[in-house]
Parts: sequence; C-alpha cells; structure tokens
Amino acid sequence: MDVRSLSDAEAFTTADGSTIRELLGIPTAPVRNQSLAEASLEPGQATERHYHRASEEIYFVLDGSGEMELDGARRRIAEGDAVLIPPGAWHELRAGDEGVRFLCCCAPPYRHEDTFFA
Repeated sequence: MDVRSLSDAEAFTTADGSTIRELLGIPTAPVRNQSLAEASLEPGQATERHYHRASEEIYFVLDGSGEMELDGARRRIAEGDAVLIPPGAWHELRAGDEGVRFLCCCAPPYRHEDTFFA
C-alpha cells in the first residue's frame, strides 16, 4: 500500500514556475497512469504559459483564487472549482491577491519532458 503524507512531500519548482509537492508521481511512487501533486502560487504570481503534449490535467482549487487562461479563454477560478486541461491546450494560471493552492492531477503522470513553452 502506497500512502504519502503531504507534510512529507518535499517542495520544488516545476518548469512552469509553480511550487509543487508531489504526492504520488513517477519519482515518488510506482504509478503508471496518473500523478497527484499539490501546487501553489504566491499572490500575483503566474505559471509560464505552456502545454503538455501527452498529459491531460485537472486543477482543483483548495484555497485562494486566480485567473485561468486556457487556449485564449479566461475565467476567474476559486476554492472548490475544478478545471479540465486537455492535452495540447495552452494554459496559464495567475494567482489572485491571496495566492492560490490547488491539486494538479495528470494522466499520464507529470513529466518535465512533457512541458512545452512558446
């Protein structure tokens, strides 16, 4: 049984600029089809606009709010909102005044090599 506590997950900065703590992913568990991480952005901070060729992502906002941009469409998101990000979709998240903390689920699992920038 693989159980990993958020308090034991070491924080690092991803290629897009967000700070994440990976709970279950390729380097931390024997996953094959998905990954789960907690991510956060400081007030006003944004991820670098990017896309993933293979991974479908779901962002689920735990705390705070921000503005999500997905292939040119923009929408405010806040606690309790989930956003589907299809493979190949350009996206960026900008944190609101209080920052934003969210879960990021990827299938197949997140890999730095699957992150592409303009």
